[in-house]
Amino acid sequence: MGILDGLNEEQKQAVITTEGYIRVIAGAGSGKTRALTNRFAYLVNELGISTSNILCVTFTNKAANEMKKRIRTMIGDNDTGYISTFHGFCVQVLKEEIHVLNYPKNFIIIDTEDVNSILHTIFEDMGLNSRNYTFPTLIEMITARKSREPYLNDILNTNHDELKSKFHDARNQEDAIFYRYLYEQKKCFALDFDDLINFVLYIYENHEDIRLKWQQKLEYIMVDEFQDVNVRQYKLAQILSDYHHNLFIVGDPDQTIYSWRGARVEYILNFDTDYPSAKTITMDKNYRSTPNIVNASNSLITKNKKRIEKNLVPMKQVDIPVIYSHSKTTLMEAEWIATQIKTLQESGRSLREIAILYRAHFISRSFEEIFIKENIPYTIYSGIEFYKRKEIKDVLCYLRMIVNADDISFTRIVNLPKRNIGERRMAFLKEYAEKNNCSLYMALQSNMEEEILKKTQAKAFIALVEKYKTIYEEMKLSELLSGVLNASGYEALLRTNGEQDRLDNLAELKQSIFEYERDAGEECSLPDYLNRISLYTNLDQKESTEAVQLMTIHNAKGLEFPYVFVCGLNEGIFPSKHVDTTDKMEEERRLAYVAYTRAGNALFLSDSEGVNYDGSYRYPSRFIFNVEKAYLNYTVELEERLVGDTYFYIDQNERKLDGSNQRLKVDDMIRHSVFGKGKIVGLNEEISSYVIQFDNMETTRSISFKIHLEYLEG
Repeated sequence: MGILDGLNEEQKQAVITTEGYIRVIAGAGSGKTRALTNRFAYLVNELGISTSNILCVTFTNKAANEMKKRIRTMIGDNDTGYISTFHGFCVQVLKEEIHVLNYPKNFIIIDTEDVNSILHTIFEDMGLNSRNYTFPTLIEMITARKSREPYLNDILNTNHDELKSKFHDARNQEDAIFYRYLYEQKKCFALDFDDLINFVLYIYENHEDIRLKWQQKLEYIMVDEFQDVNVRQYKLAQILSDYHHNLFIVGDPDQTIYSWRGARVEYILNFDTDYPSAKTITMDKNYRSTPNIVNASNSLITKNKKRIEKNLVPMKQVDIPVIYSHSKTTLMEAEWIATQIKTLQESGRSLREIAILYRAHFISRSFEEIFIKENIPYTIYSGIEFYKRKEIKDVLCYLRMIVNADDISFTRIVNLPKRNIGERRMAFLKEYAEKNNCSLYMALQSNMEEEILKKTQAKAFIALVEKYKTIYEEMKLSELLSGVLNASGYEALLRTNGEQDRLDNLAELKQSIFEYERDAGEECSLPDYLNRISLYTNLDQKESTEAVQLMTIHNAKGLEFPYVFVCGLNEGIFPSKHVDTTDKMEEERRLAYVAYTRAGNALFLSDSEGVNYDGSYRYPSRFIFNVEKAYLNYTVELEERLVGDTYFYIDQNERKLDGSNQRLKVDDMIRHSVFGKGKIVGLNEEISSYVIQFDNMETTRSISFKIHLEYLEG
């Protein structure tokens, strides 16, 4: 087949429009990867451009490798030039050019674990602890400073002694940590991920000859997933294309979901402002999804304001409705999904065609329990099964210590949080336990006064276990769990380290214990609960290609599945309770759009009622109501009360996000949908109502805070 065969008109335009600045707005499922690879092949096969003169940048190594594979087939050559991630390209540049900075060619690239090791050294030498700073906050601080400060001058233009004096003479502790980190990097010629692009930009800005060399070399620049670029990546693309003026970008503003990593949707939205001569091509034909999925997705995303207007046009013609299921409990939601999956199986569908997507990993817990019970094989993509997650196993081992004080649990949590019981002291306890034929816990109890254990917190640990051993049978399990988490310092450790995902998982564990207490009644006991959970923790879930895939929506970006379930569509879960601005809410909606558009044949949306662990009620997500009802097939009609309460909650939240007053005030002029114009003359807090004098009424009316009232200026 020829390079242009089988392409639609928009894809052809993207391929053959080779000169100048070109922006391709490529909707979900519109075949952008095909357009990119065919464009590369067109440049090589039809125009005769050498692969070494083309740079094609994408955001993951997986995507880059897939592109290389396709292009090799099309051009018949293993040499595909520069097809890589931004980081990968920068490594290639630095291998050739870093010598101008007096760095060796074999410089070290350090990953997150290496960064943590450096920080650990800094903590020890500076006498810091987790009460002062946490590793995540320090990494965030270092990244932020590297993005806004000319720190490379400190690394490149000062010697070791001068850099050392910078952290010794620092005005504050944050400066001291930052300069010490730079010092540790410079000692071993180490570059972290932020440095890779920063070093290249520094070389280009300070060595005109090298910049010109690469500008002349790269005649055509192509950037995939342009909606995800950050300021430094955009700057690099601008510099490299500033000689031949051939910059081709492709992306979808409606799929910008990485602002927390520095992505700015404005770069693709305002590309034609930065480059007035730019040509825009819109690829809006969707080959992935059915008309109902496309219509629902279009309906959702039009509620965003910060976007380029486009509507996906479905090319599939299969009439399968988008199903929305509302359940009374999370358990019933999981059971409903399990039933749908079994129905799909019975109709001949493979489990590997099915994906369950959620906002955060903690949501998977109830689904895992039901799938195990119903014998539905599953795998968690880029995640760990709920009861096998570190923090869940840690807490269950604390509870097991109260009942059994077994060696496995002891070994896992005796020094978690740190109690100064390290390898040497553990070796002593193991030797004693073996000699005296006792458990490690008994060995610790018997040797508390020994010199080797005097400088540990062994007594506090034993006191914790012994306290709850004597009273756990009289306690509610939920109270016991809270007590242990608090007394052990484990939950405080996670909070100090800023590990919100692990804290969310603990909250979900608490929720599961609440549900167990409710369902077990008088049979509720700690040993019974641990035995029940052991069925999950000890389950040897075999890897299977014939399995349902569970994953977060962020992990699903770029993937597609014939059958998709988007679950946990509740306010405070999706959208996340951490959203505090209108821009962040638009990103949450884009995330929902990404989730919906992963589906090819059928899309199932679900939520459930109930109460979150923080006491908040679980309302259906606005991302259900953002879709016109005509595009959804409701399995049950929502109660009017629930709909009213949900709209009130969403309205109050939207007011908070855009800075509006959540509560109207006395003397405000308003309009009621039925009673018309009026003035607020009082507030009745006892019944949560406004007291309003309407223009066409002689007496006042008490109107609930929950009713939407239009505020009138003046």
